[in-house]
Amino acid sequence: MLLSTVIKRLVSSKCCSTSHLHHPLLNNSSNAISSSSSTWTLAIRSSADLGRPRIALSLYTSLLRSGERPDPFAIAAALKSISRLPISSSSSLAPVFHAHLIKLGLRSHIYPHTALADLYSRLPSSSTSVRKLLDEMPIRNVVSWNSILASQLRSGNMTAARKLFEEMPIRDIVSWNSMVAGLAKAGDLDGATLLFESMPEKNSASWNGLICGYVRRGDMVKARELFDQMPERSTASWITMISGYTKCGDVKSASELFELMERKDLYAWNAIIACYAQNGCAREAIQLFNRMQKPYVGMSPNEKTFSCVLSACSQLGNLRFGLWVENCMRFSGIQLDDHLSTALLDLYLKCGGMDKAFKLFEGLQRRDVVSYSAMILGCGINGRLHEAIELFKEMLDSKVAPNAVTFVGLLTAYNHAGLVDEAQTCFASMLTKHKIVPVMDHYTIMVDILGRSGRLEEAFQLIKRMPMQPHVSVWGALLLACRLHNSVELGEIAARNCFELEPKETGYHVLLANIYAEAGRWDKAKKLRKVMVERGLTKMPGCSWVQPGQIF
Repeated sequence: MLLSTVIKRLVSSKCCSTSHLHHPLLNNSSNAISSSSSTWTLAIRSSADLGRPRIALSLYTSLLRSGERPDPFAIAAALKSISRLPISSSSSLAPVFHAHLIKLGLRSHIYPHTALADLYSRLPSSSTSVRKLLDEMPIRNVVSWNSILASQLRSGNMTAARKLFEEMPIRDIVSWNSMVAGLAKAGDLDGATLLFESMPEKNSASWNGLICGYVRRGDMVKARELFDQMPERSTASWITMISGYTKCGDVKSASELFELMERKDLYAWNAIIACYAQNGCAREAIQLFNRMQKPYVGMSPNEKTFSCVLSACSQLGNLRFGLWVENCMRFSGIQLDDHLSTALLDLYLKCGGMDKAFKLFEGLQRRDVVSYSAMILGCGINGRLHEAIELFKEMLDSKVAPNAVTFVGLLTAYNHAGLVDEAQTCFASMLTKHKIVPVMDHYTIMVDILGRSGRLEEAFQLIKRMPMQPHVSVWGALLLACRLHNSVELGEIAARNCFELEPKETGYHVLLANIYAEAGRWDKAKKLRKVMVERGLTKMPGCSWVQPGQIF
């Protein structure tokens, strides 16, 4: 099969036809340069440098069809573009281009050969191929050596990478940075630090590589210490720190760091909005979204921004603002990809819009664990057990492995239906069949299921068998079940633990007082209410509201 045909098939799904490409170097105006080989090369290289790999490859296809012989620089640019395609496409094109190089007699030319080595280094399990290519090169430059080093680091072969690094006849700052970042990513922070300190010169990427290692470990104290020592910080430095604080739930430190930034680009805004959205500060996330669009900021949101804001709307159950965000996306010309569609269907599900959620789900090009789990959880929350089970079966049939959220949705669905035995079977299958360790949310739901069905002792024994310290939500579920079934003894145990974990929460005191009252133990009920008064614990008044636009 001709190379041009292979390229066309792989890029045509998302790239316009080459006959409609209008590159400034390849137009039909009177001042246009003729489409010689050098002109094609300039057009291909400029498209590759601008991050438009599919257009660069389409231009390369046109070059081949024009009868012109591609020069080494055009081939190198095409190989660079292939490395930016999805793995499935780049894996298919790499060996074809390799054969293309051999046919053109350019297998030993340093530029396309180095580009080919770099391409292979980005593919899974390719370290052997890259090393072979390097051995075949009559002339090797530092870029060639860096390609094989990158390949070893990506494969996780740190011993081979370290040996290669020591053997390299020449090293530049990219070589050092790659090794420091690779060691840090592998968890060898002591080795990364020693190498970092011995570097002949450092740039912001050198510091970022080491900082990322400490952030990945969760050691934000050491990461901040390094960040404060940096002579010059890039935007990536700030975002790395903000993302680290996000993962450990330190919203305050992330916010303070964001405000210290002199120049905040879109990536920084997205990082801080994501920080608030992921840590339960949904209102603050929406406020930041509004702030970034103020005239004095003038920042236009992108897909990532809208995804975070839709997540915040879901947490608040704010369908009205969520629909406004959806219209804002359309007005901005942003197409709904699978990620944004999943964020929208999560909003619809949490606001009761099951039909619209199912419509969005059916339109997804690729259904992954996130979209399946969101749908199953939504069905569970809305009491649609049959749909939840069917989605779970479809998920397994599609070879999509479930995660912890998937089982939260399933157990919630069984809880709504009151199916205790089925829930227990599902809970047991998490570890035995799917190798998913239950977390606090799963135990809370199981305690609630058992408790509501009157199996209080089983619920209590489950709590005692938990591999982690029970959260107040678990004891609260048992306490509520004791209130439903008027169990004084277990109610006192559950309440005692709730008081220790959340001493200022009045609801647990009220539940225990009601249990005493139902059992006719008025003296204990009176004594408990007296304690509440002495501690200044007052019952919060109940309230409810309906937002306009909540009905589908």
